[in-house]
Amino acid sequence: MSAMGGMTHHGGSAMTTAECRANDTSFLTTLAWCMSSTCAQYKVETWKLEKYWLDKTTGEPGVVPKWGYTETLERIKETPKLEWNEEDTLNFTALVAHKTWNTQRLTLANFEFAETLHSRYGIVVLIVGFGTPIILTLLGHLPFMTGILEKIKPYIIYPSLIGTYNVRPLPYLSGNAPTMGQTIYVVLLLLLNVIFMSIGYRTSYPSNVWFSSTWQERMGYVTNRTGVLAFALAPLVILFSGRNNILLWLTNWSHSTYMLLHRWVARLFALQVIVHSITELVLYQDMGEYETELKEPYWIWGAVATVATSIMLIASHLYFRRVSYEVFLIVHIVLAVFVIAGAWYHVELLFTRKWGYELWLYAACAVWFFDRLIRICRIAKVGIRRANVTEIGPDYVRVDVEGVRWSITPGYHAYAYFPTIAPLKPWENHPFSIIPTSMLHARNHSIADPDSGRPSEDHDVEKSKTIPATVAPIRVLTTTAGISLYIKKSKGATRLLKNHENLLTLLDGPYPSTPCRAVLKCDRLLLIGGGIGITGLISWVNCHLNVKLYWSVKQTAECVVRDLGLVLNGIAEREVRIGQRLDINTLLEEEIQAGWKKIGVVVCGPGGLCDDVRAAVAKAGRQGKAAFELELDAFSW
Repeated sequence: MSAMGGMTHHGGSAMTTAECRANDTSFLTTLAWCMSSTCAQYKVETWKLEKYWLDKTTGEPGVVPKWGYTETLERIKETPKLEWNEEDTLNFTALVAHKTWNTQRLTLANFEFAETLHSRYGIVVLIVGFGTPIILTLLGHLPFMTGILEKIKPYIIYPSLIGTYNVRPLPYLSGNAPTMGQTIYVVLLLLLNVIFMSIGYRTSYPSNVWFSSTWQERMGYVTNRTGVLAFALAPLVILFSGRNNILLWLTNWSHSTYMLLHRWVARLFALQVIVHSITELVLYQDMGEYETELKEPYWIWGAVATVATSIMLIASHLYFRRVSYEVFLIVHIVLAVFVIAGAWYHVELLFTRKWGYELWLYAACAVWFFDRLIRICRIAKVGIRRANVTEIGPDYVRVDVEGVRWSITPGYHAYAYFPTIAPLKPWENHPFSIIPTSMLHARNHSIADPDSGRPSEDHDVEKSKTIPATVAPIRVLTTTAGISLYIKKSKGATRLLKNHENLLTLLDGPYPSTPCRAVLKCDRLLLIGGGIGITGLISWVNCHLNVKLYWSVKQTAECVVRDLGLVLNGIAEREVRIGQRLDINTLLEEEIQAGWKKIGVVVCGPGGLCDDVRAAVAKAGRQGKAAFELELDAFSW
């Protein structure tokens, strides 16, 4: 009696309306007698029957029967004697054949069993995806884990899965290879998805009113299972891509790690969506209902979501991101809206919120809106600022934003908006490492020696004696507020930056790029930078008592070296190479030979440098002569 219960799934919809059920006396008395006579053997309490009656009788929660369950029973004056035949019009209080009732019971029992498992498996996937970074971070704080982690990191955390590729793209721009540690997380989620797609199916055929074969019934459950698993992954996909990802504060995983995991979890999401759509299509073709369902609005919206997901999967390829990241980002967001909207209408029109599928979408949207709301709040907190832009070279500018009071914490970045230089794209923004402006002025630089502002007689920059300074005249600062951003002009709005004394600027930040706690506990801290990557290292200088800076730049970036001269001269140990590469293996070996027991390494720069440092640290760590902590500050988007 699927029509009586208003429970529809595969195999078509009931023709009777909810209003008709609510007011039809024969329908109500037949259903009440069926419930009373069959539920007695299960000793179901009356209040539960009343609740079911109100919730399920009409098939629409908002449409209530004209009589309650108990009142309807009281209106039955004689014991029913005639059985109801599906071909007859129901205009009397009828008996329901035990076989019909039992078939419907088994159908609904199996369906609800399957739906419960779908939800449980989805919750497990969501909890594992969200909780694994937290658990692994907490494990690192246990006393006995410190030594264990130091031994295993060079083997299963630091190395890349494919050669030395990680920040650098794989050949033919075929993507970014994860590290071994990131691979473990991806494989864990992949295995969970494959296992949960494959187990826990229970069939009742031939006692099933919706399907005409065991294969159809099992396939029906597979379609729902893959749909739920896709929904469970959606909040993770959005969370990992967000600037205000709460896991950045709860764990010691970097922003670049979550961005890489965002792409891999998104691929799992797309896989589930595509499998869901294919199995649904094959099922309805086998049931002979494909042509009918194809025209239904719920099917059309589901197709919209699937097509949008498939386009996103292709359009997110690294090649398209490199061609124009801004265009990619706009297209990405628009397609994401179509995916969420299509999924919403797909389940809303088909199930009208009967089975809780919409709750997964609520969670995904909540994550997205939370991220956007916090972004707006951060920008509003900093307020509208005016920046002083100085061209320090043909391709480099320094942007000084006065009055911003952010703590001098290493490993943070901010997103800068310059609405007036690209008025047609005021939303365009870019991430930049943060340098406190006060560090650029010698008299307020706590680690600078008294003569650091005067060039020495030896100007051999490559041997890193003293860097000639060409910054603004030294002045006594009356405030430590203000931040400076060093920007290399490239595509987008940054290419339009030029000398300006009053540029409208909005700042969204600061955000953590890399965790700093473990690195700062090391005996020795090595800062390795390449090119404009120096900006991600300067803030580390004052945070450790034993620091050495290695920095290599191209000849075209010598202007940055000179502009940072006052800061560099205040660093006791430094090696700045212009036009020369750093020999990473050699410099690490020198530090090991110096006898340091635990060495922290922070690298910021081009992908090739980051990958070389990762490979060298992993190799040195496997030798066992010293323990290493590695952090990469890289925007590999």
